[in-house]
Amino acid sequence: MDLIETGKIVNTHALRGEVKIEPWADSAEAFCRFARLFLDGEERAVERARVQKGFVIAKLAGIDTVEDAEKAKNHIVYVPREDIDLEEGGYLIADLVGLRAVDTEGAQLGKVTGILTPPGGEVLEIQGQREILVPLRGDFVTGVDIESGVVTIRLIEGM
Repeated sequence: MDLIETGKIVNTHALRGEVKIEPWADSAEAFCRFARLFLDGEERAVERARVQKGFVIAKLAGIDTVEDAEKAKNHIVYVPREDIDLEEGGYLIADLVGLRAVDTEGAQLGKVTGILTPPGGEVLEIQGQREILVPLRGDFVTGVDIESGVVTIRLIEGM
């Protein structure tokens, strides 16, 4: 089963085993639609989930006390790729790693080797003749073709 990192448990919430999750999804609301998560390799049903100030407050099966929730703190949660409903032409950020990067003129820039996540948003790490860091925004990333394995980058002076 192909599991995708989808968030991190950052704290406990209340006394009945709820956890506070930092969602790594398009939105916290989208994260709340998952019926199951994997924690430490174990499948957990999502009994309930709601959004609170950009975080997800969730009750996961088998985590029933604040002490159980405390043990899960700072752990990554995963969702099976098959549970992610993408729009036509949509992709996961993780799918960009390994794609060839070209500029808008078709010149080879290198290969996407990683995704950095600084506070300002995701950044593509491209390794070629030199390393290029490109914000993952529409004004820089002008095209993504997962099937062809290519991401198109609009470079600006200094990149």
